[in-house]
Amino acid sequence: MDQSGRLRRLRVSDERRARRNSPILGRLWNFSLSGPNPGRLRARIYVPEELAPGSALVVVLHGCLQSASEYDDGTGWSKLADRFGFALVFPQQRRRNNPLRGFNWFKSGDSHRDGGEPASVIQMVRQVAGQYRTDPRRVFVTGLSAGGAMASVLLATYPEVFAGGAIIAGLPYVHASTLGTALSRMEGEDGSPTARELATEVRDASGHAGAWPIVSVWHGGDDHTVDPSNAAQIVTQWRELHGLGAESTTTDAFDGYTRRSWHNAAGREVIEEYAISGMGHGTPIIAPSDVLRPLPSPYMLAGPVSSTDRIATFWGLAPAG
Repeated sequence: MDQSGRLRRLRVSDERRARRNSPILGRLWNFSLSGPNPGRLRARIYVPEELAPGSALVVVLHGCLQSASEYDDGTGWSKLADRFGFALVFPQQRRRNNPLRGFNWFKSGDSHRDGGEPASVIQMVRQVAGQYRTDPRRVFVTGLSAGGAMASVLLATYPEVFAGGAIIAGLPYVHASTLGTALSRMEGEDGSPTARELATEVRDASGHAGAWPIVSVWHGGDDHTVDPSNAAQIVTQWRELHGLGAESTTTDAFDGYTRRSWHNAAGREVIEEYAISGMGHGTPIIAPSDVLRPLPSPYMLAGPVSSTDRIATFWGLAPAG
Protein backbone atom coordinates (compact mmCIF):
# COMPACT_ATOMS: atom_id res chain seq x y z
CA MET A 1 0.00 0.00 0.00
CA ASP A 2 1.37 3.45 -0.92
CA GLN A 3 1.78 6.23 1.63
CA SER A 4 -1.41 8.06 0.58
CA GLY A 5 -3.44 4.86 0.91
CA ARG A 6 -1.99 4.21 4.36
CA LEU A 7 -2.84 7.73 5.50
CA ARG A 8 -6.32 7.35 4.08
CA ARG A 9 -6.91 4.15 6.07
CA LEU A 10 -5.64 5.79 9.25
CA ARG A 11 -7.96 8.73 8.75
CA VAL A 12 -10.99 6.49 8.28
CA SER A 13 -9.96 4.53 11.39
CA ASP A 14 -9.67 7.77 13.38
CA GLU A 15 -13.11 8.84 12.15
CA ARG A 16 -14.71 5.55 13.21
CA ARG A 17 -13.06 5.89 16.62
CA ALA A 18 -14.43 9.44 16.88
CA ARG A 19 -17.90 8.12 16.12
CA ARG A 20 -17.60 5.52 18.89
CA ASN A 21 -16.29 8.02 21.43
CA SER A 22 -18.73 10.84 20.67
CA PRO A 23 -22.38 10.91 21.72
CA ILE A 24 -24.51 10.09 18.67
CA LEU A 25 -27.58 12.26 18.11
CA GLY A 26 -29.66 10.62 15.40
CA ARG A 27 -27.23 10.33 12.51
CA LEU A 28 -25.06 13.21 13.77
CA TRP A 29 -22.26 13.23 16.30
CA ASN A 30 -20.64 15.84 18.47
CA PHE A 31 -17.63 17.78 17.24
CA SER A 32 -15.29 19.54 19.68
CA LEU A 33 -14.11 22.98 18.67
CA SER A 34 -10.47 23.73 19.41
CA GLY A 35 -10.65 27.38 18.34
CA PRO A 36 -12.71 30.43 19.35
CA ASN A 37 -16.44 30.04 19.90
CA PRO A 38 -17.72 33.54 20.71
CA GLY A 39 -21.32 32.58 19.91
CA ARG A 40 -21.19 29.66 22.36
CA LEU A 41 -22.74 27.27 19.85
CA ARG A 42 -22.48 23.49 19.89
CA ALA A 43 -21.19 21.69 16.81
CA ARG A 44 -22.64 18.54 15.27
CA ILE A 45 -21.27 17.00 12.09
CA TYR A 46 -21.89 14.20 9.65
CA VAL A 47 -19.11 12.84 7.44
CA PRO A 48 -19.58 9.77 5.21
CA GLU A 49 -16.97 7.13 6.06
CA GLU A 50 -15.53 7.07 2.55
CA LEU A 51 -15.42 10.82 2.00
CA ALA A 52 -12.89 11.69 -0.69
CA PRO A 53 -10.45 14.59 -0.22
CA GLY A 54 -11.67 17.67 -2.05
CA SER A 55 -15.36 17.01 -1.35
CA ALA A 56 -17.87 19.76 -0.68
CA LEU A 57 -18.91 20.98 2.77
CA VAL A 58 -22.46 22.09 3.66
CA VAL A 59 -23.51 24.07 6.75
CA VAL A 60 -27.11 23.36 7.83
CA LEU A 61 -28.87 25.70 10.30
CA HIS A 62 -32.01 24.50 12.09
CA GLY A 63 -35.00 26.70 12.94
CA CYS A 64 -36.55 27.69 16.25
CA LEU A 65 -37.89 24.88 18.47
CA GLN A 66 -35.70 22.41 16.57
CA SER A 67 -32.41 20.66 17.17
CA ALA A 68 -29.77 19.94 14.56
CA SER A 69 -30.60 16.23 14.74
CA GLU A 70 -34.33 16.82 14.31
CA TYR A 71 -33.72 19.04 11.31
CA ASP A 72 -31.49 16.43 9.71
CA ASP A 73 -34.07 13.71 10.38
CA GLY A 74 -36.70 15.79 8.62
CA THR A 75 -34.71 17.10 5.67
CA GLY A 76 -32.50 14.09 4.98
CA TRP A 77 -29.28 16.03 4.45
CA SER A 78 -27.07 13.30 5.92
CA LYS A 79 -28.65 10.64 3.72
CA LEU A 80 -28.00 12.81 0.67
CA ALA A 81 -24.40 13.23 1.87
CA ASP A 82 -24.02 9.45 1.88
CA ARG A 83 -25.29 9.23 -1.70
CA PHE A 84 -23.24 12.04 -3.20
CA GLY A 85 -20.21 12.31 -0.91
CA PHE A 86 -20.01 15.60 0.98
CA ALA A 87 -19.47 16.64 4.60
CA LEU A 88 -22.02 18.38 6.82
CA VAL A 89 -21.71 20.86 9.70
CA PHE A 90 -24.77 21.40 11.89
CA PRO A 91 -24.37 24.33 14.32
CA GLN A 92 -26.61 23.73 17.33
CA GLN A 93 -28.08 26.61 19.30
CA ARG A 94 -28.09 26.43 23.12
CA ARG A 95 -31.23 27.25 25.06
CA ARG A 96 -29.25 29.59 27.30
CA ASN A 97 -28.42 31.70 24.23
CA ASN A 98 -32.01 31.76 22.97
CA PRO A 99 -34.99 30.24 24.82
CA LEU A 100 -36.58 29.19 21.51
CA ARG A 101 -33.27 27.67 20.36
CA GLY A 102 -33.21 29.99 17.34
CA PHE A 103 -30.09 31.65 16.01
CA ASN A 104 -29.73 35.29 17.05
CA TRP A 105 -29.62 36.87 13.60
CA PHE A 106 -31.36 39.99 14.97
CA LYS A 107 -28.74 40.83 17.61
CA SER A 108 -25.99 43.29 16.76
CA GLY A 109 -23.31 41.06 18.30
CA ASP A 110 -24.42 38.09 16.18
CA SER A 111 -24.87 39.76 12.80
CA HIS A 112 -21.37 41.05 12.05
CA ARG A 113 -18.12 39.61 10.78
CA ASP A 114 -15.52 38.34 13.27
CA GLY A 115 -17.83 38.03 16.24
CA GLY A 116 -20.72 36.17 17.84
CA GLU A 117 -22.51 33.27 16.19
CA PRO A 118 -21.18 33.92 12.64
CA ALA A 119 -17.58 33.64 13.89
CA SER A 120 -18.44 30.39 15.69
CA VAL A 121 -19.89 28.89 12.50
CA ILE A 122 -16.84 29.92 10.49
CA GLN A 123 -14.59 28.29 13.09
CA MET A 124 -16.57 25.06 12.63
CA VAL A 125 -16.16 25.30 8.86
CA ARG A 126 -12.42 25.87 9.09
CA GLN A 127 -11.83 23.09 11.59
CA VAL A 128 -13.94 20.47 9.78
CA ALA A 129 -12.49 21.50 6.42
CA GLY A 130 -8.95 21.12 7.76
CA GLN A 131 -9.61 17.76 9.37
CA TYR A 132 -11.43 16.22 6.41
CA ARG A 133 -9.62 18.09 3.62
CA THR A 134 -12.75 19.41 1.93
CA ASP A 135 -12.65 21.80 -1.03
CA PRO A 136 -12.53 25.44 0.17
CA ARG A 137 -14.16 26.47 -3.11
CA ARG A 138 -17.24 24.34 -2.43
CA VAL A 139 -18.64 25.44 0.91
CA PHE A 140 -22.40 26.08 1.12
CA VAL A 141 -24.91 27.13 3.76
CA THR A 142 -28.65 26.61 4.18
CA GLY A 143 -31.13 27.28 6.96
CA LEU A 144 -34.78 27.55 7.94
CA SER A 145 -36.47 30.58 9.51
CA ALA A 146 -34.02 31.94 12.12
CA GLY A 147 -31.51 29.55 10.54
CA GLY A 148 -32.38 31.01 7.14
CA ALA A 149 -31.87 34.52 8.48
CA MET A 150 -28.50 33.42 9.90
CA ALA A 151 -27.65 31.93 6.50
CA SER A 152 -28.25 35.43 5.08
CA VAL A 153 -25.94 36.83 7.75
CA LEU A 154 -23.18 34.34 6.89
CA LEU A 155 -23.48 34.94 3.14
CA ALA A 156 -23.23 38.69 3.74
CA THR A 157 -20.46 38.72 6.34
CA TYR A 158 -18.31 35.92 4.85
CA PRO A 159 -19.10 35.86 1.10
CA GLU A 160 -15.55 34.71 0.29
CA VAL A 161 -16.15 31.50 2.31
CA PHE A 162 -19.37 30.37 0.62
CA ALA A 163 -19.93 29.34 -2.98
CA GLY A 164 -23.69 29.29 -2.44
CA GLY A 165 -26.54 29.50 0.00
CA ALA A 166 -30.18 28.54 0.41
CA ILE A 167 -32.60 30.56 2.54
CA ILE A 168 -35.88 28.87 3.53
CA ALA A 169 -38.61 31.04 5.11
CA GLY A 170 -35.87 33.51 6.04
CA LEU A 171 -35.05 37.18 5.71
CA PRO A 172 -32.62 39.37 3.77
CA TYR A 173 -29.49 40.67 5.44
CA VAL A 174 -30.18 44.09 6.92
CA HIS A 175 -28.17 45.66 9.74
CA ALA A 176 -29.58 44.31 13.01
CA SER A 177 -30.72 46.62 15.79
CA THR A 178 -33.51 45.50 18.15
CA LEU A 179 -35.94 42.62 18.61
CA GLY A 180 -38.80 44.99 17.82
CA THR A 181 -37.20 45.89 14.49
CA ALA A 182 -36.66 42.21 13.76
CA LEU A 183 -40.33 41.42 14.41
CA SER A 184 -41.36 44.25 12.09
CA ARG A 185 -39.12 42.84 9.39
CA MET A 186 -40.59 39.37 9.87
CA GLU A 187 -44.07 40.85 9.42
CA GLY A 188 -43.02 42.69 6.26
CA GLU A 189 -43.26 46.12 7.88
CA ASP A 190 -39.70 47.36 7.47
CA GLY A 191 -40.29 50.23 5.06
CA SER A 192 -39.48 48.33 1.84
CA PRO A 193 -35.78 49.18 1.31
CA THR A 194 -34.67 49.72 -2.28
CA ALA A 195 -32.53 47.28 -4.25
CA ARG A 196 -29.51 49.56 -3.84
CA GLU A 197 -30.04 49.85 -0.08
CA LEU A 198 -30.34 46.07 0.28
CA ALA A 199 -27.18 45.45 -1.73
CA THR A 200 -25.28 48.13 0.17
CA GLU A 201 -26.05 46.34 3.44
CA VAL A 202 -24.25 43.24 2.13
CA ARG A 203 -21.35 45.11 0.55
CA ASP A 204 -20.71 47.01 3.78
CA ALA A 205 -20.79 43.81 5.85
CA SER A 206 -17.44 42.52 4.57
CA GLY A 207 -15.88 44.81 1.96
CA HIS A 208 -15.85 41.83 -0.41
CA ALA A 209 -14.68 42.59 -3.95
CA GLY A 210 -14.85 39.14 -5.55
CA ALA A 211 -17.58 36.93 -7.01
CA TRP A 212 -20.80 36.62 -5.02
CA PRO A 213 -22.35 33.32 -3.86
CA ILE A 214 -25.26 31.80 -5.77
CA VAL A 215 -28.52 31.80 -3.80
CA SER A 216 -31.65 29.63 -3.63
CA VAL A 217 -34.73 31.18 -1.98
CA TRP A 218 -37.74 29.23 -0.67
CA HIS A 219 -40.96 30.51 0.88
CA GLY A 220 -44.55 29.41 1.49
CA GLY A 221 -47.32 31.57 0.12
CA ASP A 222 -49.30 31.25 3.38
CA ASP A 223 -46.41 31.89 5.76
CA HIS A 224 -47.79 34.01 8.60
CA THR A 225 -44.61 33.87 10.69
CA VAL A 226 -42.18 35.38 8.18
CA ASP A 227 -44.06 37.34 5.54
CA PRO A 228 -43.40 36.22 1.94
CA SER A 229 -42.35 39.79 1.08
CA ASN A 230 -39.03 38.86 2.72
CA ALA A 231 -38.37 36.30 -0.02
CA ALA A 232 -38.86 39.02 -2.63
CA GLN A 233 -36.37 41.22 -0.79
CA ILE A 234 -33.79 38.41 -0.62
CA VAL A 235 -34.09 37.93 -4.38
CA THR A 236 -33.83 41.69 -4.93
CA GLN A 237 -30.78 41.93 -2.66
CA TRP A 238 -28.86 39.24 -4.54
CA ARG A 239 -30.03 40.33 -8.00
CA GLU A 240 -28.52 43.73 -7.34
CA LEU A 241 -25.26 42.20 -6.12
CA HIS A 242 -25.04 39.98 -9.21
CA GLY A 243 -25.98 42.89 -11.47
CA LEU A 244 -29.16 41.26 -12.80
CA GLY A 245 -32.46 42.75 -13.91
CA ALA A 246 -35.81 42.34 -12.21
CA GLU A 247 -37.23 39.97 -14.83
CA SER A 248 -36.32 36.33 -14.30
CA THR A 249 -34.58 34.47 -17.12
CA THR A 250 -36.93 31.51 -16.68
CA THR A 251 -40.30 31.07 -14.95
CA ASP A 252 -41.85 27.62 -14.61
CA ALA A 253 -45.21 26.89 -12.98
CA PHE A 254 -45.80 23.42 -11.55
CA ASP A 255 -48.56 21.79 -9.53
CA GLY A 256 -48.32 23.58 -6.20
CA TYR A 257 -45.32 25.82 -6.78
CA THR A 258 -43.58 28.24 -9.11
CA ARG A 259 -39.86 28.37 -9.80
CA ARG A 260 -38.08 31.43 -11.16
CA SER A 261 -34.39 31.71 -11.93
CA TRP A 262 -31.89 34.35 -13.02
CA HIS A 263 -28.81 33.67 -15.17
CA ASN A 264 -25.62 35.70 -15.31
CA ALA A 265 -23.91 36.86 -18.50
CA ALA A 266 -22.17 33.50 -18.84
CA GLY A 267 -25.53 31.71 -18.81
CA ARG A 268 -25.17 30.19 -15.33
CA GLU A 269 -28.10 30.16 -12.93
CA VAL A 270 -27.05 32.25 -9.95
CA ILE A 271 -30.40 32.86 -8.25
CA GLU A 272 -33.50 30.70 -8.00
CA GLU A 273 -36.76 31.24 -6.15
CA TYR A 274 -39.40 28.66 -5.18
CA ALA A 275 -42.81 30.01 -4.17
CA ILE A 276 -44.88 27.18 -2.66
CA SER A 277 -48.58 27.98 -2.92
CA GLY A 278 -50.69 27.26 0.16
CA MET A 279 -47.69 26.36 2.34
CA GLY A 280 -47.14 27.89 5.77
CA HIS A 281 -43.92 28.42 7.70
CA GLY A 282 -41.42 25.60 7.34
CA THR A 283 -39.21 23.47 5.12
CA PRO A 284 -40.96 21.66 2.27
CA ILE A 285 -40.21 17.95 2.09
CA ILE A 286 -41.83 15.14 0.17
CA ALA A 287 -44.58 13.54 2.28
CA PRO A 288 -43.98 10.01 3.53
CA SER A 289 -45.83 7.23 1.72
CA ASP A 290 -48.16 6.97 4.70
CA VAL A 291 -49.39 10.57 4.75
CA LEU A 292 -51.15 10.05 8.09
CA ARG A 293 -47.83 9.48 9.85
CA PRO A 294 -46.71 12.64 11.74
CA LEU A 295 -43.85 14.51 10.14
CA PRO A 296 -40.60 14.18 12.09
CA SER A 297 -40.19 17.58 13.72
CA PRO A 298 -41.73 21.07 13.98
CA TYR A 299 -41.81 23.05 10.75
CA MET A 300 -41.27 20.05 8.46
CA LEU A 301 -44.07 20.50 5.92
CA ALA A 302 -45.25 17.98 3.36
CA GLY A 303 -44.98 19.72 0.02
CA PRO A 304 -44.96 19.14 -3.72
CA VAL A 305 -41.17 19.30 -3.96
CA SER A 306 -38.14 18.38 -1.81
CA SER A 307 -36.15 21.49 -0.95
CA THR A 308 -33.14 19.37 0.10
CA ASP A 309 -32.87 17.59 -3.24
CA ARG A 310 -33.43 20.72 -5.32
CA ILE A 311 -30.97 22.83 -3.34
CA ALA A 312 -28.26 20.17 -3.69
CA THR A 313 -28.92 20.08 -7.43
CA PHE A 314 -28.76 23.88 -7.73
CA TRP A 315 -25.38 23.87 -5.98
CA GLY A 316 -24.06 21.10 -8.24
CA LEU A 317 -23.79 18.51 -5.44
CA ALA A 318 -26.40 16.15 -6.92
CA PRO A 319 -27.51 15.47 -10.50
CA ALA A 320 -30.79 16.86 -11.76
CA GLY A 321 -33.69 14.51 -11.13
